Amino acid sequence: MKILRENAGPLTNFEVLDFLRSRGAAKDSTRVLANVAPSEYKVYDYLVQTAACKQTSENINEFSERCKKYDLAKAEVLNIINIRPTSAVWIYPIIEQCGDRFGDVEELIELVKMVLPPRPTEPESEGGKPEEGIDEQVVQTAS
Repeated sequence: MKILRENAGPLTNFEVLDFLRSRGAAKDSTRVLANVAPSEYKVYDYLVQTAACKQTSENINEFSERCKKYDLAKAEVLNIINIRPTSAVWIYPIIEQCGDRFGDVEELIELVKMVLPPRPTEPESEGGKPEEGIDEQVVQTAS
């Protein structure tokens, strides 16, 4: 791996996954033919199980633009993109002093649900939105 620009900034999980795919990482049996290190495959295998596998650069750019009105730190936006929280329980640990800065985080949660695609473990309802109560299922599968 060649470092093009040192300390260029933090990357979203989508950007890391996209980079690994560009190097040849995939789920198929030809892994030995690709120019990807075994440790990079471990990262790839993890990321394809997260929300990053369904995201696009357009989703991320739109979400970042629409988040500007909330005056979030770059790290907070990055964590929201990577984790894709769908309830206040998931938002509060991400945003510093969330209770003081936001009266109601429901608007931000709705923005996340509307702009960012669901995690691969989240079944979609008929309207194209994730079904309610999915947070508990994701937590149980992660344990």
